[in-house]
Amino acid sequence: MKVLVTGGCGFIGSNFIRLFFESRGDTVSVVNLDKLTYAANPANLSDLDRPTNYTFVKGDIADPTVVAAAMEGCTHVVNFAAETHVDRSLLGDASFIETDVRGVFVLLEEAKRRGVRQFIQISTDEVYGTIPEGSFTEDSALNPRNPYAASKAGGDRLAFSYWASYRMPVVITRASNNYGPYQYPEKLIPLFVTNAIDNQPLPLYGDGRNVRDWLFVKDHAAAIDFLLDRGRPGETYNIAGGNEAENIQITRRVLAALRKAEDLIRFVDDRPGHDRRYSLDASKLQRLGWSPATSLEIGLAETVAWYRDHESWWRPIKEKDAAYREFYRSQYERRLATSSTSAKEPG
Repeated sequence: MKVLVTGGCGFIGSNFIRLFFESRGDTVSVVNLDKLTYAANPANLSDLDRPTNYTFVKGDIADPTVVAAAMEGCTHVVNFAAETHVDRSLLGDASFIETDVRGVFVLLEEAKRRGVRQFIQISTDEVYGTIPEGSFTEDSALNPRNPYAASKAGGDRLAFSYWASYRMPVVITRASNNYGPYQYPEKLIPLFVTNAIDNQPLPLYGDGRNVRDWLFVKDHAAAIDFLLDRGRPGETYNIAGGNEAENIQITRRVLAALRKAEDLIRFVDDRPGHDRRYSLDASKLQRLGWSPATSLEIGLAETVAWYRDHESWWRPIKEKDAAYREFYRSQYERRLATSSTSAKEPG
């Protein structure tokens, strides 16, 4: 098995590559194609010592020439590469369409030409939209409500169309909110952990009661590894952590783990189109034989400890990366100026 992993220097991709080698050793090889955008970090895989069965290629999945060279000899493709942050998509970043839709098209075309054995498209639970009660199944209608979710839905359905039209062996996965080591500190958990370490305010949207299902990234990686063997072409699989919690609950757990006071919480103006609740029914994958192994209590404790012990990884991003600092300023400066220690009612 020779796998092209796109976005392998990012949060989920790097955790997958590490687990993939741990579980399969020298029986497999990996080509890691990554553009090294702001959220990718080669240091995420600095501990790998795989000179013969690991290759890194810097490049864009939307570039057909780069993709053709990277996919040479590959039997499988796992596409993690994506622009992923809702807040950035709301700022009108066109790269979401370029990467999450056109990039998927370029990969699919090359995979079709080469006749790969399997193409796994990593999608997201956000393509379903919000659900007040119950849980989405793989057959639920898609109703993305922000530009990021819409771009992922486009890539998701484009991948399925290659199964329906060409019988290309495509598998689609839709995972709930990932958390864990190596996550860029713009997302809720790493942002709040690192802010709390520095006694900085934690900007919590709205009333803080938006609900997410939290999936430990190592469990997500294990699910993808499992589907490389057991996933059926043309099928979609929800991957859930089974850990639904309100954002305010997660925030309080982070503060408790770091022994910080809750007066660091600042309720700020909500973002546009903020989905109230996501929930996935992952029984289809469980019937196939996989289920998550990490409770929220254990996974969150491990995550907080990792950021506490790896300041050398995240502090240069927060203190020296101009792109991160500009994003944080544009996203939170005004909101924090009008923030409150009391919850803001949803609008």
